[in-house]
Amino acid sequence: MSELLGLRDRKKAATRIALSEAAARLARERGIDAVTADMIAAEAGVSVRTFHNYFSCKEEAVLHHLEASVYEWAEWLRERPETEPILDSLECVVIRAVTDPAHDIEEMQALAELIDASPTLLAKKLEMHVRITPVLADVIAERTGTDGATDLYPNLLHMVVGAACKASLDLWASGRTSAANPEEVVRQAFDQLRHGLVLPVR
Repeated sequence: MSELLGLRDRKKAATRIALSEAAARLARERGIDAVTADMIAAEAGVSVRTFHNYFSCKEEAVLHHLEASVYEWAEWLRERPETEPILDSLECVVIRAVTDPAHDIEEMQALAELIDASPTLLAKKLEMHVRITPVLADVIAERTGTDGATDLYPNLLHMVVGAACKASLDLWASGRTSAANPEEVVRQAFDQLRHGLVLPVR
């Protein structure tokens, strides 16, 4: 019975991912306003009814991979050695994310630009942000002996690292950096965080 339930869960997860990828792909190609649930279902090879079993709207489907990534990052952070300094652990998590062959950096940046340009996607993203913000902050709190619900430190560190990651990828995507790859920019960002964002000497 447990094996059967495990298979069902994997099939459900695969269907959810297929729908989300189809939604993101269509939104990048045509713009979110031109995409419908029917189109997403057809692209993923399932029925519209199946689509609505997994997502309430097309925006939710497009954003699903972002939410899934947060939970994945939380698991990666939990896997790091407990004695490792928290900034080192977070750097390893971010490096793992930007070098993961399963996630194309250019596609991620294209989707980020799509979200920023769409009021409906931005609104849904804000709703999602409120819901999932505690996920990483709570893991950071576990690692640092703080309280994610009441202490500033884990929440501040979570936000700072998120901003560092976004700034690094935005700079890399712009082509205005001499860094050889996104990993190098991320490492530079964490070095600056460790030094308290001291003004660089030129």
